[in-house]
Amino acid sequence: MGHILAIDQGTTSSRAIVFGPDQQVVAVAQEEFPQHYPAPGWVEHDAGDLWTSTAATCRAAIERAGLRTADIAAIGITNQRETTVVWDKATGRPVHNAIVWQDRRTAPLCERLREAGHEALVTEVTGLLLDPYFSATKLAWILENVDGARARAEAGELLFGTVDSWILWQLTGGAVHVTDATNACRTMLYDISKGRWSSRICELLGVPMAMLPEVRDCASDFGMARADLFGREIPILGIAGDQQAATIGQACFAPGMLKSTYGTGCFALLNTGAERVASRNRLLTTIAYRLDGEVTYALEGSIFIAGAVVQWLRDGLKIIRAAPETQPLAEAADPAQELILVPAFTGLGAPYWKPEARGAVFGLTRNAGPAELARAALESVGFQTRDLWEAMRADWQDAGEAQVLRVDGGMSASDWAMQFLSDILGAPVDRPEVLETTALGAAWLAGSRAGVWPGMEAFARGWAVERRFEPQMGADTRARRYAAWQRAVQATIAAA
Repeated sequence: MGHILAIDQGTTSSRAIVFGPDQQVVAVAQEEFPQHYPAPGWVEHDAGDLWTSTAATCRAAIERAGLRTADIAAIGITNQRETTVVWDKATGRPVHNAIVWQDRRTAPLCERLREAGHEALVTEVTGLLLDPYFSATKLAWILENVDGARARAEAGELLFGTVDSWILWQLTGGAVHVTDATNACRTMLYDISKGRWSSRICELLGVPMAMLPEVRDCASDFGMARADLFGREIPILGIAGDQQAATIGQACFAPGMLKSTYGTGCFALLNTGAERVASRNRLLTTIAYRLDGEVTYALEGSIFIAGAVVQWLRDGLKIIRAAPETQPLAEAADPAQELILVPAFTGLGAPYWKPEARGAVFGLTRNAGPAELARAALESVGFQTRDLWEAMRADWQDAGEAQVLRVDGGMSASDWAMQFLSDILGAPVDRPEVLETTALGAAWLAGSRAGVWPGMEAFARGWAVERRFEPQMGADTRARRYAAWQRAVQATIAAA
């Protein structure tokens, strides 16, 4: 009965993972779904695809595990954050495609709000910056641009949610419209100090507060998955946005602990404990988790393109067929050609926050080819992580104690990429035995709430390193390479 079903609804695929009572992976099911690009810089999902792929993978994972639904003690949910869904309260039908976190269509609105002097209020209340990345301006865009949406929202007919709320609504058959604190804090509508939706920011953006879900702890009673889905009702007991779930899965429970997750994007979180740290280097102040009503804060750096740069090599340039091919290509690259790729395909995230920037390659020669591009793509992730590392150490006086970086996500499986990351940081990088840390974090929330998994301290003791990468690059080379990256970023920004 100690099995937990973790839903991991991501940007390019939905996955379901069954964990056993020993917190080890028993079975996995995954399903990709289409990405929609209706205009340059716009990214959308069919919200129906998010749900149908989630339901299908849940059933497949339980079947592959050889379990009955009676063996599943609880469900935990983790999800792509900031992606925005608005649906009809009565029918459950979305009024528009989901607008994905990568989408940049609201950059002009953000600029107008910034010029009007509203960014200070947004940062004071939410810990965030005025950027299209977050849900609030996406929601405002839907209300303004979908026929009848504003009138229907003001009449109480429409609901807003991030993907967790949308999946939860579907799982419970429309019985529950709820989110958790980690997802709420990424909407740019939530007061992270007072723990409630901000009426001031909702008024600023014209968002009717009746649309917003109730906000609960990360481990809470979120309702029951309906019986017609899995044969019996299953309690849903944990929810956390993907990066916060990975922080939990990496057992980064102590202030000063730092993790970085490499999925479509890259997101580094530094636990700052009960202290809400205001960034001076354009990082985000966010909620790491809320348990038993107590908030733990974090500094977060968000990189928009990490694993997505490998997808670009595969789908755009077609120089690889699968992600693992990047490692032998990188190893074969000419060491004399130090190409630098700035993957600003959807703008630059932290600490630059330049939504208008676009990707660029520097140092191309006639002899540059697939191997050099593959190496530059992998190195770009390490360089971007170094940007976040430096900003965090400048922001928080205790961050210097975070001398080890815990990593997870798909790209962390690449030994070459993780070795370069250690080299360019000049610090050890620890890769855990269980790489599915995002799903594991959601599973722990549900399992501990259900009383079938250990508490925080025992769970943290169970975390184990699979491999530690130690820096091998000389200090002079490290400084020279990073300085070249910084010049390339500034040139990219200047060209935007």
